[in-house]
Amino acid sequence: MAYHVHLHTSAPHTTSLNTPLVERYQMSLNPSIVVIEDSPTQARAIAAYLEGYGIIPIVAQDGPPGMMAVLQHKPAAVILDVNLPTMNGFQIARRLKRHADTSQIPVIMLTSLDDTADMCTGLDNGADYYIPKGPHASEELYKTLCGFGLIAWH
Repeated sequence: MAYHVHLHTSAPHTTSLNTPLVERYQMSLNPSIVVIEDSPTQARAIAAYLEGYGIIPIVAQDGPPGMMAVLQHKPAAVILDVNLPTMNGFQIARRLKRHADTSQIPVIMLTSLDDTADMCTGLDNGADYYIPKGPHASEELYKTLCGFGLIAWH
């Protein structure tokens, strides 16, 4: 069950007293990860991957709603693309790491930018891990999530 965040709509995914008790209970047992990815196809694929490990994905398609989702949900981690419509992933990572409420949340950049300079820029701006999209991305994401203790090694 992926949650999608939209900037201009009331968020039906938010956990509140109006959320059914069973859903609130399930959410407390499983970690959540905010996925900030503008490609609907990529966002669905990442969400499905996370759900396969019992992680609740909260999907935002741009920086501002992604930042809002991180502040609202306090996820176990953030998976972040770099090329986004209004705020790039480097800016988001920098803001997350400078904000007292989010500075300890691991930021994983998962992006098509595979240049060493882009990787250094991501890490310099606060990303904890940088994964280029490609044939080994799911394996790297698995290792990273295991390393952060979010899923168990198989």
